Amino acid sequence: MDINDETVFTYRSYSLQDTELLAAAIAAAATAGMVIGLDGDLGAGKTAFSQGFARHLGVQGIVNSPTFTIIKEYDGRLPLYHMDVYRISLQEADELGLDEYFYGQGVCLVEWSSIITDLMPPRHLHIYMETAGPEERIITITGTGEPYGELCRELIQKWGKQG
Repeated sequence: MDINDETVFTYRSYSLQDTELLAAAIAAAATAGMVIGLDGDLGAGKTAFSQGFARHLGVQGIVNSPTFTIIKEYDGRLPLYHMDVYRISLQEADELGLDEYFYGQGVCLVEWSSIITDLMPPRHLHIYMETAGPEERIITITGTGEPYGELCRELIQKWGKQG
């Protein structure tokens, strides 16, 4: 699969538990160097997804959005680098040296990644969450390049094409 190839999986979540099931499946497949961009509406569940992901990656303790600290580091089965780039510019993000995280031995989970699209690695997983009701969310996952395309294909095989 070429790095420009994309595989898309759409998941319909009807509850926080459904979102956590998805987060658990992705955390189970996490490997060193994995980069996940996370975007969506305010209140769509980005932080809830991040908390479930971290829990299933083996992170102990409280995980919250690093809105004002930009990057929080956690220990789990793999190091987790949880980033929130909502309040910084592309130039400021570039000055942070994110490549060291993106190409390191941990997993990067980047909330509001669309702000730094130009800095994201060409191969990554992108998750977009949108509100479809009080508890319902439509979660679109795009795997660009490998192993992310394969992960999306595995999710499709597990849950089928939802949409």
